[in-house]
Amino acid sequence: MTTPRVDQETAHTALGQGILHVGIGRHGSRSLPPELLEACRRELLSDDTDPIQKGAFLGALLAKGPTPEEKTLETVYGRGAFSHPTFLINKTCPDLPGHLLPIAAKLLRGHSLKASEAHQLGEFLFSDHPCEVFRGMAASYLRVRHETNEELKGLHDAAVETYSPGFQRLSCVDRPLVQLSEPFDGVEHSYLITPLLAHFFAQRGYGTVSMVGRSPGPKNTLNAHDLYLHLGCSLLQSSHELHTTPEPFGWVLDQKALSPALDRWVERRWAMQKRPFLSTLEKLLNPCHARILVTSVFHITYQMKMAELALKMGYDAAIVLKRGLEGSLAPSTNRASGVLCAVRTARGHLFFQHFDADLPAFAQYRTEPDELVRYPQAADNARLIRRFLSDGETNQPDFDNRVQFARALFGRGLDWIEGQLK
Repeated sequence: MTTPRVDQETAHTALGQGILHVGIGRHGSRSLPPELLEACRRELLSDDTDPIQKGAFLGALLAKGPTPEEKTLETVYGRGAFSHPTFLINKTCPDLPGHLLPIAAKLLRGHSLKASEAHQLGEFLFSDHPCEVFRGMAASYLRVRHETNEELKGLHDAAVETYSPGFQRLSCVDRPLVQLSEPFDGVEHSYLITPLLAHFFAQRGYGTVSMVGRSPGPKNTLNAHDLYLHLGCSLLQSSHELHTTPEPFGWVLDQKALSPALDRWVERRWAMQKRPFLSTLEKLLNPCHARILVTSVFHITYQMKMAELALKMGYDAAIVLKRGLEGSLAPSTNRASGVLCAVRTARGHLFFQHFDADLPAFAQYRTEPDELVRYPQAADNARLIRRFLSDGETNQPDFDNRVQFARALFGRGLDWIEGQLK
């Protein structure tokens, strides 16, 4: 397979700018202005256009629904191309495996895929088979119209099949595991507190696994992968290493070690710019068979979806933070933050419980506004983590207050979960 020609400079192409207009969602996308529309037409006609970006642009445009002006772009492929998915796929993706053509056409017609169909699609997306245009098209289309839970389940199962050999076998541990997962693109205006949360859950008697990876963008300043490396944490290379007990921040699992096939999507996501299904999926993967998922969402409408998906993917319980700083696991002390807890009991019953930040028990942590950190650096963040761990405080009151709030908030959620799982 030829390595996709993608890098972070593709954001400056006409199609890259076009994706920023049409790739937001059904209710947030904008129409292409005339000059940009014509620039996109030229790039669609060019043999030098990045294929993953070409597909991502077309997928987003079709999912949004092209305006009459935007529909003139179909003349690049043939009259009525945007209304005839099979024709468009044959024109743009001649190297697509034949067995996928019905699934591809069904997707572009706006229909939801069954879990089994999404599984087949995922097998292709994570394979080394050529056809980068359709990879971009499918991922972008799913993103704009929003993936269903069934589609994410199928894609999840396909992703599990790409695990490295060291993570394909279950390794027993002497205590239940908590997995911490937050957006892999990290933050640009705040500090992360994830290692201190891992330490907190360890103090509560759990093993902790933090899922990390290279930043897929659109943020590229500081993420948990950078922070754990600056803290000197070693990265898991096999589930057999769970027999050890790393201190004080638990185990750290890098996506590249878990699945090279998933890691190869990082460069593709730079070109796509918008977060595809992988941004949700990679937080849900559970290679170490953790019992509890601790994760975060920025958009409140995704909080319940993440909790439901966690239980669907095999976790016994989940704590989903809403509106953490920049979507991270660091709760806001100013905005309407809080956690949604979910549990599946031994009898298969599902229970959900909200703990919002405006509860009287959390009043002491409220501030206005959240502190803005300019150009956060991994070395500075690591220094704060070490200082708080050793002294219980740092020279930055905002950071200290946020950590204390996070402990209180997640602790409240964990208390409820433990009560339900007894």
